[in-house]
Amino acid sequence: MKSDQTVAPERPAATPPPPGPAPEPVSSAQAPRRRPRRPGRWVLVAVMAVLSVPFLFPTWWMATSSMKTASEILRVPPTVWPAAPSLEPYVQVFALQPFAQQYWNSLYIAAVVTIGTILVASLAGYAFARIQFPGANLLFILVLVGLLIPTEVTIVPLFRMVNSLGLIDTHWPLVVIPILGAPSVLATFIMRQFFLGLPHELEEAGRMDGLSRWGIFWRIAFPLARPAIAAVAIFTFLKSWNMYLEPIVYLSSRENFTLPQALTQYVDAYGGPIWNVQLAATTLTVIPVLVVFVVAQRHFIQGLAQTGLKG
Repeated sequence: MKSDQTVAPERPAATPPPPGPAPEPVSSAQAPRRRPRRPGRWVLVAVMAVLSVPFLFPTWWMATSSMKTASEILRVPPTVWPAAPSLEPYVQVFALQPFAQQYWNSLYIAAVVTIGTILVASLAGYAFARIQFPGANLLFILVLVGLLIPTEVTIVPLFRMVNSLGLIDTHWPLVVIPILGAPSVLATFIMRQFFLGLPHELEEAGRMDGLSRWGIFWRIAFPLARPAIAAVAIFTFLKSWNMYLEPIVYLSSRENFTLPQALTQYVDAYGGPIWNVQLAATTLTVIPVLVVFVVAQRHFIQGLAQTGLKG
């Protein structure tokens, strides 16, 4: 008698594991967790936004008031947005005087002064930081004394010197004096402090490659000084762009005026300021400053942070 035998179905062969170490199981503790947003951060953002209003409102009022009428500008309380915006004040800016030429005067003077100051200050700062010579510290202290001398003290002898050279009513005094005079002292100090923080191994590697002192400065030290250069560029550009006393002393014709002088010339027949035209011209003068700061702000902050590393 035959017994009934059940035949079990065949199971498919298991796929062999891939070669290599087996992956470790990810525990729940190792799984990435999304950090909960803390309400304190939003409170801080709200507080900072409120505190920024006193700083932003004058700029906003200047830009919007340039499109208002004179009566609306003097209204109390001031309006946030003009009732009937008009670009006529911007047309009057260029119609009442050669504002485009004056704009170009300030722009190219500030650019030349900035480039010249960077070159002179970087060379002087590198010399004070890296080149050992007798009386270096004493000479550097003497250079820093220039920061203590007000511009008003030296304006009369400088005027007599410029007048003797026949350079009155030209832009040469506004270019040469800031580059070679006391205004570049702060730039020299910033560059020196930065170069003091550079490792000496960089110079030694340059000497091993056969570089001269000039080659080490131009190919190694100067390219690494971008943060300090950005700080010097912003300081110098702002100082030259806002320079007011020197143009009044050295310049006399409207075609040679710079923007700070030009802004004071928008007056009516009675000598009173034409407010909407003045605000329109002022709004136009702010644009280059914002562009320079936005472009160099990251290096500017880094340069200020690294200025005082070594003394």
